[in-house]
Amino acid sequence: MLNSTPEQWQERTRQLWAPMSGMYFFIPGGADMATVHTQNFGFGRDTPRQEVEEAVLALERAYAWRRIKQALSNGTRELATANPEVKIPDLTVLLVLGDPTNSHFMDELQGLSAFGGISGYIAITIWPTEDILARLESIALHELHHNVRYSPGGVVWSPQSVTVGEQVVAEGLADLFAAQSYGQRGYTHFVKNQTRTSDQVLRRVIDGLAVTGMQDFPAWILGDASARLFGAHPVGLPTGAGYAAGIRIVRAYLSATGRTATECVTTPADHILNIALPQLGLENRRS
Repeated sequence: MLNSTPEQWQERTRQLWAPMSGMYFFIPGGADMATVHTQNFGFGRDTPRQEVEEAVLALERAYAWRRIKQALSNGTRELATANPEVKIPDLTVLLVLGDPTNSHFMDELQGLSAFGGISGYIAITIWPTEDILARLESIALHELHHNVRYSPGGVVWSPQSVTVGEQVVAEGLADLFAAQSYGQRGYTHFVKNQTRTSDQVLRRVIDGLAVTGMQDFPAWILGDASARLFGAHPVGLPTGAGYAAGIRIVRAYLSATGRTATECVTTPADHILNIALPQLGLENRRS
């Protein structure tokens, strides 16, 4: 891609993302993978070449591909052992460099954009900051938990009918699954500590648990800054609010039941919420 002409750029981008095309089976005619690259904050044709080359070298020095592969191998084994009835999909994983000139990607999301919600596919876009390189395994495990949760036999995910509650619970489960192996490094790093501990943030997220349709997810899960970027209506939440609330909700459920995030990979969100919210003293806020 770095050696392509401007005329070749989009076709080379499509070649890079071609193994992931099955991820967009629900789009009639498929997705334009060059557009997908851009939507996932992938590095652009105008990204300084030296920065891209140095970033690739940083990934090589950190043994990024080997570490991610090993983490996924360990994670699938743990999930399969704890949930013998669950189908573990064959995975296609794309690790791609993000765009260091995109301020939202670098400042709000701190160099991370990943998606693992379609069975069999995980796309991870990163910029190799110190935090990212320390969390490579955790990032992979987080997306793996999503992937198994939404695989056949697990939770049915529909763009039209899925609720904010499902996504909040899923983010909490995925972070706690990664934290089981990697402690503090398991938690999504772009969520600030004050967001994690804020009762006001928790109450506000719970207000939106019944909102339906993925078009509203940026606001309730990622926060107002992402909502504005993606054309959604801000709801008064900081970056990563849904992750922070999800961790507190799921942690309350796990504490009450003695279960683990590994065991709960396909546990319905409503079941978790019905037990967790009373534990948090917030059962009457759910709309």
